[in-house]
Amino acid sequence: MTNQMEHVHDNGSDGMSPSYAHHSEATQHGEGVVAKAIETQTAKLPSDTFLWAAAGAIAASLALQVMGRKGESTFVAQWVPTLLILGLYNKIVKVAGSDRTSA
Repeated sequence: MTNQMEHVHDNGSDGMSPSYAHHSEATQHGEGVVAKAIETQTAKLPSDTFLWAAAGAIAASLALQVMGRKGESTFVAQWVPTLLILGLYNKIVKVAGSDRTSA
């Protein structure tokens, strides 16, 4: 007996191919003025800026921990994932910003 799921192909809710549907959606829904301004400014930063900032936060957190300032250490340590996500956003904007609609 064949599994029916093997024969199912999802080509979008409107019948278009997934890549065409994404392209069509991207052209219909542009970013706002604020998002474009943020993308323009963040694209100017080198990609490793946020990586170095995260490494600095790790070092600062470790130093605070060694000095016995555990509350401040935890606070600074919580910057690390945020900085790494901002770096990821920066990289994505450079590679595939919202104004790019062609693959």
